[in-house]
Amino acid sequence: MGSNAVPAPGPFDPEKHRVERVLCFSAHPDDIDFGAAGTIAAWTAAGVEVSYCIMTDGDAGGFDPEQRDEIVRLRTAEQQRAAALVGVTDIHYLHQRDGFLEPSHEVMRDVVRLIRQLRPDVVLAMHPERDWNRIQKSHPDHLAVGEAVTRAVYPALENPFAYPELAAAGLEAYKLPWLWLFAGPEARENHFVEVTDHVKSKLAAIHVHTSQHPDVEAMDRTVRALLQDTGRRAGLPAGRSAEAFHVVSVNGPGTIAGF
Repeated sequence: MGSNAVPAPGPFDPEKHRVERVLCFSAHPDDIDFGAAGTIAAWTAAGVEVSYCIMTDGDAGGFDPEQRDEIVRLRTAEQQRAAALVGVTDIHYLHQRDGFLEPSHEVMRDVVRLIRQLRPDVVLAMHPERDWNRIQKSHPDHLAVGEAVTRAVYPALENPFAYPELAAAGLEAYKLPWLWLFAGPEARENHFVEVTDHVKSKLAAIHVHTSQHPDVEAMDRTVRALLQDTGRRAGLPAGRSAEAFHVVSVNGPGTIAGF
């Protein structure tokens, strides 16, 4: 994805750090599409294998009372179709209750299990810090995703004695190179990915979530404006689009391990 990444003061250099596999965690169906579908489209176009893990079934979402009995089925189908539009077919679910997600050891163990199974170069997840400038980004479930994944990534993921039942099942400890966080405070952003060539794919993926976004035109305007504003903050020419991340080097050449 070298040509799609904008130079930034963060630690990730796309020319030096090869990405072959990515695992993305979100709270609800549609979170990944809003937060990172452009970047994911760029990754899959470059041959990167991307998997999703949706922690809740989105059972508290939607606007139509007539859909309550069908909302989980609808949202699962929407996420599958949206993911396919940006090149993703491998989707996992933790089946937590929408609105009740917590960074519990049950959730953390499931996160560790999946990361150890897939052993990605990058784990992408929602940010654990609240954004007071646009609090809608910081649904409590979003924050819980960030906290659960961050706690799981260090130290449990790489500690062979954490959740010993996983090691007993053949899932050995794993040192993750990179943690990418999205939907956090702007002050934490340290890496931008230009997604100008993938805006149509991103919007197409968002459009699939019809149970959640009844005003498609307003949603389009808002998303395009946010992408272009992020492009401006990334230093791109006017009219270009970008997505922003807080990139954390979990294990690199200078890492000193310790539990």
